[in-house]
Amino acid sequence: MPRALSPLAERDFGYWEAAHLLNRAGFGGTPTQILTLSNMGLKKAVDYLLEWERVDDPLSDGGEFRADIMQPISRDSRERRERARRDEDEKTLEQYRAARQERQRIDRRQMRSIQSWWLERLIETPRPLHEKLTLFWHGHFATGYRSVEDSWHMMLQNDMLRRNAGGNLKNDLVHNIIRDPAMIKYLNNNQNTRSAPNENLARELMELFTLGEGNGYTEDDIKGGARALTGMGYRDDAFAFNQRNHDSSAKRIFGRQGQFDGADFVELIFQRPSAAWFVPWKMHRFFVDDSTEISSDTKAAVNRMASTLKRNNWNVRPMLKELFRSKHFYDPSNRRSIIKSPVQLTVQAIRSLDTPVRSITRVNQACGLMGQELFFPPSVKGWEGGRKWINTSTLFIRNNLLVYLMTGRDPGAKAWQGSPGGWDATPLVAHLRGLNGRDEAKDIVTYLARFTLGDAPTDDRLDEWTTLAKSRGHIDNETLVHLLSLMTACPEYQLC
Repeated sequence: MPRALSPLAERDFGYWEAAHLLNRAGFGGTPTQILTLSNMGLKKAVDYLLEWERVDDPLSDGGEFRADIMQPISRDSRERRERARRDEDEKTLEQYRAARQERQRIDRRQMRSIQSWWLERLIETPRPLHEKLTLFWHGHFATGYRSVEDSWHMMLQNDMLRRNAGGNLKNDLVHNIIRDPAMIKYLNNNQNTRSAPNENLARELMELFTLGEGNGYTEDDIKGGARALTGMGYRDDAFAFNQRNHDSSAKRIFGRQGQFDGADFVELIFQRPSAAWFVPWKMHRFFVDDSTEISSDTKAAVNRMASTLKRNNWNVRPMLKELFRSKHFYDPSNRRSIIKSPVQLTVQAIRSLDTPVRSITRVNQACGLMGQELFFPPSVKGWEGGRKWINTSTLFIRNNLLVYLMTGRDPGAKAWQGSPGGWDATPLVAHLRGLNGRDEAKDIVTYLARFTLGDAPTDDRLDEWTTLAKSRGHIDNETLVHLLSLMTACPEYQLC
């Protein structure tokens, strides 16, 4: 019996396998990009995506955003405010309140700009897997702006996740996340002191970030972990350790006794057996199959991923390289097995169809209405994903978004009526034009259906769409937009 994640033969990596790889390890690609990846061959294609440092990144790093909007007020201002409180000077206190409210308004505007900035990066990046992993970690170490109330701290966390996206799970990601100002604020660890331990970060660190719910820890381990994390806070925009608030006495965690601090706690966690399994399972759901049910094939694959992760000292890339080169990843049962997240749906549509963005603000709003607003996960659990993405309301918005991207029309208009809003769809099928002895209309319909839906159309659909294409004579741009409007409205288009 072959081992789990046995490699796919190079000869079996063709055009549609390259398309599948680009969809899952990125956000799709144009026909030309798919062909380029296919011509590289499996090994080089995976290396190209994973070794993104070799690819120049000309995009903005977010350095244009302000770090000082929510910075703490000066010592002199604090003293004046305290004096006003003692003197019951309501006029002065109101000035302070008004100034803070104004800073909060400015910060909320900056947060919206940061959302648009990241969405633009996702759309334009020449390093698709780099950004997709950053998105994965954002949902894994879920932190929401509504609680943090500091856009710069959210920006700093996003930068940290991007810098370490393909790095070491233990050293680069988990050790850093417990020192991250946004996470510390979000899970109240700035209120975790030796006199009043707060268990939030300790609990979620094990339950949601490393081990999995109820998997290899007890309530006593949470209490010990919380004490180990005491004193870990932040000052302005940087991590700060307050020795006076730290509980330096002995703690008992996972049956071991010691004067553990936060760093020790992380090291102890990664000695637990489930530490090697939980993140690979979440990555399998993110990249391979979003079902929460664990089949025998899934279990074998995740076990192999966990073994590779641990054998490589918690470095993520060797595990992903093995996964993306495996027969398991390209197996027909694992294609069209993930419901596109709102961000995946949006970014993949723009990148693969090469539509205009139209308005980044409106596209960002649409992602929120579909249930995935960047920097605003619903809870520390992140986005549940899978079937939760789809309901009658979100499906309506999903379909209308594609119409908007292809035509520029608002909901209610017919996508195929009139001009296609300045979008030229003809490059998608340029390689199928003028082939001698071929039925061009049938070839175009078959290709577009597989390109958008991930599989060849049924005979009934093929006949229906081909008849439609031929009825319009020459297949011009308007006809292509009409066909794509029908295809992207199919339920299968929601799958990746």
